[in-house]
Amino acid sequence: MFALHLVAIGLNVWLIGLSISAGLTGCAIGTVAVTFLTDRVGRRTTLIVLAWLMALGGCAMAWATHPSVILVSACLGMVNGMGRDRGAGPTIEQVILPQTATAAARTKVFAWYNLIMDAAHALGALLGSVPAFLRAHLHLPALASYQWTWGLYSGLCLLAGLLVLRLSRSVESRGLARRAPRLSAAARPIVARFALLSGLDSLGGGFLTTALLSYWFFTRFGVEESFLGPLFFVVRVANGLSHLAAAWIAKRIGLVNTMVFTHLPSSLLLLLLPVVPTLSLAVAVFLVRESLVEMDVPTRQSYLVAVVEEQDRTRAVGVTNLTRSLAWAVAPMVSGSLMRIVSVSAPLVIGAGVKMAYDLLLYRAFRHLKPPEER
Repeated sequence: MFALHLVAIGLNVWLIGLSISAGLTGCAIGTVAVTFLTDRVGRRTTLIVLAWLMALGGCAMAWATHPSVILVSACLGMVNGMGRDRGAGPTIEQVILPQTATAAARTKVFAWYNLIMDAAHALGALLGSVPAFLRAHLHLPALASYQWTWGLYSGLCLLAGLLVLRLSRSVESRGLARRAPRLSAAARPIVARFALLSGLDSLGGGFLTTALLSYWFFTRFGVEESFLGPLFFVVRVANGLSHLAAAWIAKRIGLVNTMVFTHLPSSLLLLLLPVVPTLSLAVAVFLVRESLVEMDVPTRQSYLVAVVEEQDRTRAVGVTNLTRSLAWAVAPMVSGSLMRIVSVSAPLVIGAGVKMAYDLLLYRAFRHLKPPEER
């Protein structure tokens, strides 16, 4: 609902893209903070603070109407137009998870983690239909329908913070990780290459945020939240099931091969979207694409923590996620300009091309560096 709310208060597509970029910039700033402070402050404490900031950001977004206030609120509240949790929190979670599994089971654990997240993303996508429901059944004005939905968003953020209190102390960093001031010499070149390539992938993904894809379907076919909510519900279900498939495939052909050879076809399918003539065909192509595009997520997360030592994990994951967040933050602003000046479909073509370049470069750089379970 992010982009459509901004349409309702009169913002043009360039300001919408800028607002999405502001929220993702906030995610990047949060990722910097957790990378260098979490192991000292505590992982549970940091997750609670993040939840409170997101809740406050949602409250501010509900009432903001001036573009400058919207930009500040989106940034400080880390409002994430990706439609997926790609903020500072996952950096902490992805460092905790390897402490819960053996090397052989690690990718499966990441797959289930992402499946559960995507199940919640799917429910969140359905809740994106709440404004349309409130307008149709309670006859609320458009602006009020969005304000109430932002209130629901803030409540869910607070609930997440409360659930963190149930985590045990075993999630906290071990002594060696807490004392490590920087990446080890062995980890630096690995993390540098991996982070730069991940940033390239995210640059492509930033052209394809859920908010901008919703705007594309809205502009191209005239559909609204009542259609888009269920559509992205199905998309998230497809994403989630693909994570389990990715773990099964990785066990047979390896993590890097799974990342590359499932991701490339998804980008090729994306190139078809601008030329499909009907809504039903566009939805079919989009759903097949979404069944493949997320298979690199659990495999990428599992691979990174596997090829560095435990004391390097927080900073390795943090630096990589920071690079991804910065790239996500830049792309929507450019994407909004392209939609306005060139074509509403231009970001889809550019995003797909960038992602294909990432796949080929990743394969070239890491096909010989195996995680422990593949050696």
